[in-house]
Amino acid sequence: MKSVTEFAIFTLNKGLAAKAALAAEGKTPEEIQTSLGETFKLEGDKLKYFINALDVAGQNQKDLKRVFVISLNEGETAPAKAVQVEEMHYVPEFLITTKPMPVEAKGGRGGKGGRGGRGGEKKGSSPWGMSPEEKAAKNKGGAPKA
Repeated sequence: MKSVTEFAIFTLNKGLAAKAALAAEGKTPEEIQTSLGETFKLEGDKLKYFINALDVAGQNQKDLKRVFVISLNEGETAPAKAVQVEEMHYVPEFLITTKPMPVEAKGGRGGKGGRGGRGGEKKGSSPWGMSPEEKAAKNKGGAPKA
């Protein structure tokens, strides 16, 4: 397989818009082809490839990234979605889009860590027990020390 050329989607979109405008004016296919050649500065085989790539792009506009023009050696098979026009194959390449992940319902697992905090701790307390000030405040309001 030998890649001959490729056309990006932004070039193809401009070409499709220009082709549609020229067709609306009532131009013949030959006039459309020469006008597109002048507009995009293409001639010869490259212009022929561009016109055929426009037809392929018109059929596959959703998520299209570019169209490759390839020639196959003997015994090779064409890739999937390839369109053969004369001796060349036009292969549309598509954008790969990912589907968004489903949002899980929030459970009772806690905040930042996802596993919850320590069971009996209050916010701001030390993991090593109560400070002397907290002990004094607790003993002041409660029963006297023995």
